[in-house]
Amino acid sequence: MISALNAFREYVIDFASNSKSNPLLAAIASGLFPMAYYYNHNFFFVNSWEQFGFFVVTYLCIPIISFFLVYLLFKNVGALKPYLKYVIPILNFSTFSILIIISTKGLNSFLLLSAIAISIVAGFLLWKSVNKVIVFQCLLLLVIGFKLIPKLYANVTYSREWMDQDDAIEEVVFKKKPNIYVIQTDGYSSFSELKKGYYNYDNSNFESFLQRKGFTMYSNFRSNYFSTLSSNTSLFSMKHHYYNNPEKSANEITTARSIIAGANPVISIFNLNNYKTSLLVEKAYLLCNRPKLYYDYCNVDYKDLPYLARGFEFTIDIYKDLENAIDSNSTTANFYFVQKMLPRHISAFKRNSLGKEKERDKYFNNLESANTWLRKTIAMISDKDPNALIIMMADHGGFVGLDYVLQSRVKQTEDDILNSIFSSALAIKWPENFNVTEEDVNSSVNLFRVLFAHLSENKSYLEYLQDDKSFLIVQDGAPYGVYEAIDKNGNIVFNKVSN
Repeated sequence: MISALNAFREYVIDFASNSKSNPLLAAIASGLFPMAYYYNHNFFFVNSWEQFGFFVVTYLCIPIISFFLVYLLFKNVGALKPYLKYVIPILNFSTFSILIIISTKGLNSFLLLSAIAISIVAGFLLWKSVNKVIVFQCLLLLVIGFKLIPKLYANVTYSREWMDQDDAIEEVVFKKKPNIYVIQTDGYSSFSELKKGYYNYDNSNFESFLQRKGFTMYSNFRSNYFSTLSSNTSLFSMKHHYYNNPEKSANEITTARSIIAGANPVISIFNLNNYKTSLLVEKAYLLCNRPKLYYDYCNVDYKDLPYLARGFEFTIDIYKDLENAIDSNSTTANFYFVQKMLPRHISAFKRNSLGKEKERDKYFNNLESANTWLRKTIAMISDKDPNALIIMMADHGGFVGLDYVLQSRVKQTEDDILNSIFSSALAIKWPENFNVTEEDVNSSVNLFRVLFAHLSENKSYLEYLQDDKSFLIVQDGAPYGVYEAIDKNGNIVFNKVSN
């Protein structure tokens, strides 16, 4: 083993000392680290095989082909031969720099042109040292690999056993089959919480509108998790995931998008009962890693979605898309999941925060915009589909009272702060032949189980409700881990669940 390491060390030293460049190795080295860097820092946005293929082509295949073509051109054209020794160094430096900029800053024209200019100069000055640069690029790859490999392993070996149901609910047969609309408003705090705490806001006009439209108000409803992805993963799985024992660097759970937009118990149950399922999103946030869709229809076509998408590159008129979908689906039983990105929570990161007071003001401006859109949308659904079951719900609270969302990662024990994080709006317009009381639905993890129990007229499914607990990942102020922040009775607690 030691002799093999010594031999490898001597090989690396000889290679670095040699000024003769290898086009293949130089091309691979120029693209592999930028590719690994992007994966390490954006893994949950790009963890699909389709995107992996895009990265291999863009970061490796194109540089390899380009390097060889340019090298052969300079090698075989007499007028260019004197410059052959500069070709591979310039290509390596420029490709490496361009891909790093794209991976960190995007398509910034000034930075890209500057990188190319600097790389050309460096290629002429440092052409004899190109192999030393390649060795350095490989060392960078080795460093990032120690962080990336565990993420890749966790993704490949990810188990969905936690989604297994405790009963036979995935075989449930509906006796009632109304069209069902779930309108999810991002960060819309509960109706009770808006009246107090850090909100202290009069939302009575909108509440009166909902009541006139026949909605039941679930004032004390809350989410079980703090973010859109973690909350919706639990919602569509009807089970707790406890963030899947997250790593310290992870902001979301593994494969969240593929569960929400792909195969999950809720969509399977709707499919079993011959519902046509539609996913309508205003932003492509749930789809940016291009998960395999199990919905029958989605208003985002992947051909329009950039491979390096973050989910906010464009805005879709979901009111229009929903209206068209209703008109087109008049002969089927339908389930619609409609995601509206309002009122949104306060700024996610400290660097973007305007401070808690200005963030609060911005939140309420967005809340009124959300109310305006909801009035219009609910009125349209009620007019076109008067017997529909309409659910207006939020994925989590608005985080008002904090300076920024990720401040929630610091140990929080104040009632108003924790309620601001988790308290979520829920209002349901039940068809006339349903009899549902408020105590049936207290948190998002149980929403669909309660719904399916009433659709099937089988209350035995309510015997396996999950605990109405809410959980946070804490990084500061306590040992790192997942903590129960609100217990099943709505009391503020601080109980460690896992590391």
